[in-house]
Parts: sequence; structure tokens; C-alpha cells
Amino acid sequence: MAAPDHPSQPTLADRLVRPFIRFAELETSSALLLLSMAVIALVWANSPFAASYEHFWHTPVGIRVGEVFTLEMGLGHWVNDGLMAIFFFVVGMEIKREIVLGELSTRSRAMLPILGAVGGMVVPAGIYAAFHLGEPTLRGWGIPMATDIAFAVAALSVLGSRVPPGLRVFLLALAIADDLGAVTVIALFYTAEIHLSSLGLAGLGLVGCFVLRMAGVRSYVVYVALGTFVWYQTHHSGVHATIAGVMLGLLAPSSPQPADYASLLERGRHSLEHLRDLLFGEHDQNPDYGGHQRTHALRDLAVAGRSTLSPLDFLVNLLERPVAFFIMPVFALANAGVPLDATMFADPVAQNVAVAVALGLVVGKPLGITLFAWVSVRLGIAVLPRGVNWACISATGLLAGIGFTVALFVTALAFADPVATAGSKVGILVGSAVATLAGVGLLAKALPPAGGDEAG
Repeated sequence: MAAPDHPSQPTLADRLVRPFIRFAELETSSALLLLSMAVIALVWANSPFAASYEHFWHTPVGIRVGEVFTLEMGLGHWVNDGLMAIFFFVVGMEIKREIVLGELSTRSRAMLPILGAVGGMVVPAGIYAAFHLGEPTLRGWGIPMATDIAFAVAALSVLGSRVPPGLRVFLLALAIADDLGAVTVIALFYTAEIHLSSLGLAGLGLVGCFVLRMAGVRSYVVYVALGTFVWYQTHHSGVHATIAGVMLGLLAPSSPQPADYASLLERGRHSLEHLRDLLFGEHDQNPDYGGHQRTHALRDLAVAGRSTLSPLDFLVNLLERPVAFFIMPVFALANAGVPLDATMFADPVAQNVAVAVALGLVVGKPLGITLFAWVSVRLGIAVLPRGVNWACISATGLLAGIGFTVALFVTALAFADPVATAGSKVGILVGSAVATLAGVGLLAKALPPAGGDEAG
């Protein structure tokens, strides 16, 4: 029996869910959700219920297995050490994909964003350090170095088709190189006391992942168990647990397992035809009580499709939405709440930290990116993308000054003093807002009208 010619009418549930699906497909939607959570955190931390904000994120949450194993942390630490390890796992896979297959895979493509990213880290760190030489707050030099890729890409997308493809690729590659630099800085400079035994066990876990990968083991259950072990040992070693996520992401295979794709396609076709017969065939002649046969047909179809993807592509596609629409918003809610207390910001420490962070983002980022990119082009090491001029590079450097997620993360690692922490968060929020508005405004003036083509 043939399938019906006309699809069934959408149900009430379909009509209710459809706007949320469309929202999730918008390029700016994850940034809007992230911004909303930051605003909620700010309002909550400055409301009559401010005490509940601190109390909630310090709620102890633990895992215990008899007397053998106990792990307990505050809820906020679970977000920063646990959920953000998944965020950095995806970052690690995206870095690997760009290095192996993408814009960082060849020298000619990689040099402009890599050198731009180096400038965009060195100059903001230098500006911050100039304000805090000889002070304990010098430890925050890494805060204005990071670019928030979700916000930066969302801001760039506001200008739609006017943005040349080369400029978008430059920003994405720049942010990936920037992420790699930020991870390195966190690992080297924001690590407390190191316990070599735990670090060695984490290293053995990573070696185990590599050996299993080379042996052709593709069971995700095995890797989840081994990855959890690596995360736990890294957490106990003194190195921040998110580094485990990055290392595991870099180990993800970037090519599919060798397979006979013709047989996979045949298997998929057979499963699809079987499913069609179960759905639209004569049910009296081919009963499927409880959907048992349909379940097997769908499983075979999913396995056939998944086998054509590399584990890296499969995991990025699987995790990118949970990261964008759950992990990052929860992180913003847990970390963006800063009490805007006038007496606190009268403190010179808070003022200096806020000004240094904001200047690092708004001045240091575009200055460093543009300067290092210009030198690399002048020396013949790199070339400008087609349709991109220096005004576009400078404006994109401003957008790279949107340093929300990772900047807040480094703040939590750098400072124990609540005054310095509050100053840093204010500097991040103000600097990122100014960078967004100024970057979009300057880029709107620098870009040719839609359909134009201007090279610099």
C-alpha cells in the first residue's frame, strides 16, 4: 500500500512546539537565551531575594557509593566543573575539526586568524597587566583574552547577507584559535596545587582512549565511562576539570570508520522499506504489536546513518544544541549575578579591575587583532579574505571583544575576593555590550551594500 499523498493536519501540540523549533534554528537564538539568563541573574542578585541566589548555587550536591566513593560540591561548582567540561569537550572537537579539516588545516588559511587571535590575547592581557602590576589582582590578566563565539557570531549575523563569507570564516577561525589559546592559559596559569598521582591516572585514561580508538572500538558507552574517569582524576589532580573535556574532544576520531558504504545504503534502504510496510501495509497480514518490529527498523536505520559519520561529527551534532540551549545559559545564570552595590564599587580594587577588563575587551581586542593581522599580511605570511578590507577586520576585532562565557569562567578561577570578582563581572558585561554595539555599528559602515563586493 502506498503512503498517503497528503500529510495529516498538525496537532495542537505541533502548533505549540513549532515556534520553539523555529527559535532553536535561528542563528541568534542561543545568544538571546544566554543574554536573557545573564539579565535574570543580575536581577535576581540585586533583588530582595539576593540571598537566595547565593544560597541556591552553594547548595551541596554529591554522589556517594557506600563508604567507597564520595564526591560533593556546591551546585555552582557542578556547573563550572561538570557541565562546562561538556562545553569544553565540544570546544575541543571543534578545534580538532578546524585543524584537521577546516580553516586551520592549511597554512594559507590558518595564519591570518591564528596571528590575529595571538594579538587579540596578548594586547588585552597587556592592557590589564598595566593596571595591576605588583597587585594581587594581576592574576586576572587572562580574563579579557577570550572571545564568546555565540555572541560574536550572533552579532555578525545581524548584518545578514552583507557579510562576506570570508569575513564570517575569519571570525569563526579566529574564535576557534582564541579558544585554543584560552584553554592553554587555563591549563598553565589557573591551576592550583597539582597532585601528580591523579594527573598520572588521568593521563593513563587518555592513553586508554587513544588505544581503544586505534583498535577500532566505537562503543560510546566505553568512552563515556573512561571519559568520566579522566574527568574525575583531572578534577582531583588540581588541573581544572574542563581541561579533561578539551583533551577528550581532541581525541575524538575525525573520520568515519572504514565501511562498505554501498552495503550501508542497502541496509538503510531495506530498513526504510520495512518501516514503510509496517506503517502503511496491511496490519492484519503483518501485525506489529507494541511496535517491536518498527523499533528494530528504526534502530537499523539510525545505525546505518550514524556509520557514515565520524564520531566527531556525530558527537558535535548530538551535543551542540544541549550546550547552546542548556549548559551555556545555566552557566550564565550561575555566574553573571553580581550585586551592583554602590559601596562595593567605590572600592578602588573593583574599579581598577572593571576598567582594565573593559578596556582589554573594547580596546585591546580590536587593536591586537588588527595589528597582528596587518603585520602578517605585510610580511606576506597571510592574505585578506576576498571582499574584506581593513575596516572590516577592525570592526570584527571589536566583535571579538565580546568576552562573556569564557571570561566569566576565568574570573571564577582567578579571584577568590568578591570585590575583585564583582569588578571583573561588571567589566565583562559593560565591555561586551560596548564591543557589540560599536562592532556592529562600525561593520555596518565598513561593509558595502548587499550584493556589493569590495576588497581592501
